[in-house]
Amino acid sequence: MSTLVRSTVTPAAQPSPAPLPAPSRVPLPGTPFIKAYAWNRWRTLARQDAVEAQRLELLKLVRRAEKTRFGQDHHFHSIGSVADYQKRVRLRTYGEHWDEYWKADFPRLQDCTWPGLMPFYAVSSGTSSGKVKYIPCSMEMVRSNKRAALDIFVHHLRNRPSSRVFDGKSFVLGGSTDLKEQAPGIYSGDISGIAARNVPWWIRRWYFPPKSLTFITDWEEKIERLAPLALQEDIRFMSGAPGWMTLLFEKLTALKGDGARIGDVFPNLELITHGGVSLNPYRKRFEAMLEGSRAEMREVYPASEGFVAIADRGPQQGLRVIADNGLFYEFVPVAEVGKPGATRHWLGNVETGIDYAIVLTTCAGLWSYVIGDVVRFVDRAPPRMVITGRTSYMLSSFGEHISGELIETCVLAAAGAVGAEVSEFSVGTAFSEKAGGELGHHVYVVEFGETIGDPGRIAAFTGAIDRELAGRNEDYEERRVIARGVGAPVVHAVPPGTFAAWMKSEGRLGGQNKVPRVIGDPQLLRRLLDFVGTGRN
Repeated sequence: MSTLVRSTVTPAAQPSPAPLPAPSRVPLPGTPFIKAYAWNRWRTLARQDAVEAQRLELLKLVRRAEKTRFGQDHHFHSIGSVADYQKRVRLRTYGEHWDEYWKADFPRLQDCTWPGLMPFYAVSSGTSSGKVKYIPCSMEMVRSNKRAALDIFVHHLRNRPSSRVFDGKSFVLGGSTDLKEQAPGIYSGDISGIAARNVPWWIRRWYFPPKSLTFITDWEEKIERLAPLALQEDIRFMSGAPGWMTLLFEKLTALKGDGARIGDVFPNLELITHGGVSLNPYRKRFEAMLEGSRAEMREVYPASEGFVAIADRGPQQGLRVIADNGLFYEFVPVAEVGKPGATRHWLGNVETGIDYAIVLTTCAGLWSYVIGDVVRFVDRAPPRMVITGRTSYMLSSFGEHISGELIETCVLAAAGAVGAEVSEFSVGTAFSEKAGGELGHHVYVVEFGETIGDPGRIAAFTGAIDRELAGRNEDYEERRVIARGVGAPVVHAVPPGTFAAWMKSEGRLGGQNKVPRVIGDPQLLRRLLDFVGTGRN
């Protein structure tokens, strides 16, 4: 069996960061406010004790919600510490929050788990299951998300003090603002659509797309209409999920013509933020399209439940946890998720090198809510994490215990071994219907950057995945050779555009929707295999 190696790092004194230059005597057009804000905010972050900030944040949340039904049920009035809170409030999933507190009164949640009437619900489909969730989003959470978005520019301006990012437009490739009215004054929709609907008036002069086009729900129509308009704008900042930004970039460069890259389309582009899914499968295409551009990439972690972290250093160096913005974080070792008495860490006692399921308590009335993401700390002072997958992103139908992170690593390594480029992929489990033989195997649907029709090359790719997994995971290696173990993987290569078409057929094209890397729901996997015509194997 594989073992978990723990790496413990004692927090060291944080070296004094290079100071931000003070705001210019002659402010750049459009940027004096953000530069002054960034200067003050960075001074706060440089001296911040994140552990103490989190302790205070939890107590503020508890005090605020004392008179709610949840607060009274859990005796919030007598909570004075993190330990008190963890004794009184157990871990809960979405389903448990829904069944115990939200279902009966939805959508009119009045003083239920958060004071007042809940005005918004962020609609989030479970990535591996496709089931719809309605995540409460209070006005406090709307404001929290706005503050977190400003922190993106705080870190950008610290790294690029001469920035002129606000001298042009910011292109936010988000979901539709055409929210559904669940009840008078109560709306549900994409979290990015809720954010766009609440963009302050003073930001609208820098905001793209125009408000009239933010209501478009059809993702293909959105790209077709936004791309030509964007060519006429001085875009300095872009934000979106990697897969959908890739489609937009391809459309923009095609419209520009003559082998154009993004630097030709937007010569003043400074910053691109991405999040929601790993950039790794898209990295080569991004790098090719950004060749010659002066834009920097910055990863962010804006979950539907709250804005968690932002990269404050270079690529792949971890995301700094936002410790003072209406969220309290707990961390449960992945191996203990769902078990009674699971160990609950917080920023005061997390360790580096451990995979944790992240648990949120928020200013929208989520209390020790297991959101399904898996993170690993790379620093403790200040706290920085990397996102390694989801608790549902695990292949272990036969005891193989393969994480989503390892699957992605092996798929990309196999592609490199055969000189191919993977655009998208999903993997699930096909169970054997024959008695007495192998239990089943893993089935991959892989969309390559260009069509691969050579059966020999696909076979080589399949063998490379098998070898990579066996070489990196001894549980998988063992189950590949024992009787009634795991059969050889099966790979179905599909042409470019297949996953976008499938997501559209599922009603999940664009916005916050993500292609599921590991599909745990047999019905969802069956629909994918039926869509690509594989015979379900």
